[in-house]
Amino acid sequence: MSEVLLITGGASGIGAEVARLSARKGYDIAVNYRTRELEAVALVKELRDSGVRAIAVQADIALPEDVERLYREIDEQLGPVTAVVNSAGTLAGRSRVDEADAELLHRLFDTNVIGLIFSTREAVRRMSTARGGRGGVIINISSMAATIGGRPGVALYAASKAAVDTFTVGLAKEVASEGIRAVSVRPGFTLTEMTEAYAKDSRLLAEISATIPLGRPASVDEIAKPVVWLLSDEASFISGARLDISGGGFAFGGAALPPSIKI
Repeated sequence: MSEVLLITGGASGIGAEVARLSARKGYDIAVNYRTRELEAVALVKELRDSGVRAIAVQADIALPEDVERLYREIDEQLGPVTAVVNSAGTLAGRSRVDEADAELLHRLFDTNVIGLIFSTREAVRRMSTARGGRGGVIINISSMAATIGGRPGVALYAASKAAVDTFTVGLAKEVASEGIRAVSVRPGFTLTEMTEAYAKDSRLLAEISATIPLGRPASVDEIAKPVVWLLSDEASFISGARLDISGGGFAFGGAALPPSIKI
């Protein structure tokens, strides 16, 4: 029986690279997207051309009914998931705490935390050996922001990712006896479509790089490769961990970031 991998927010960036690398391992893949339909369709064609079964499913992770529909469609077209990478997330925008409004908070937590939890709920219902499943692996994409409270203006985003870390640790303990592993992955600043505007500005890129001990941002494959490894049997005794993929964390002696930078 084939392994079925769902990647939420999988149409671009880290999620898309996880899909490509996982296809080489033989996974059948469901690419979830909210608005990036063209990218998702193109990625699925690429995956199918490589010889695996793949589908694109539109769903807003922030909406519980969308999450339930997403998993039902995967059941019908590929079979129950055996691996999930919860990669969908949002920055929502910079805001000091005393300037935060309800809309921003709901966008952040409905997607980054509540939506991720609902996705995990549906995954556990299908994976748990106590429910007749075959077990599985759940990788939740967090952020290095969770480790220090974020940079100025993104404390709220950092809080949402810290919630992901704590949830993952508790989840791992709860479902370990049911054949499920859970790991939180915390990338540092990574070159993706979301950050390409910064990468095109040499001054901004230099300022960002000065805050990273290795002196540069990560490429998407440097995040995706460890994620795919964590999904594999080679990582069979790793659960409840929080893996930093950060180039050494934050170098606080580096140049200060301009107000426009969000991490």
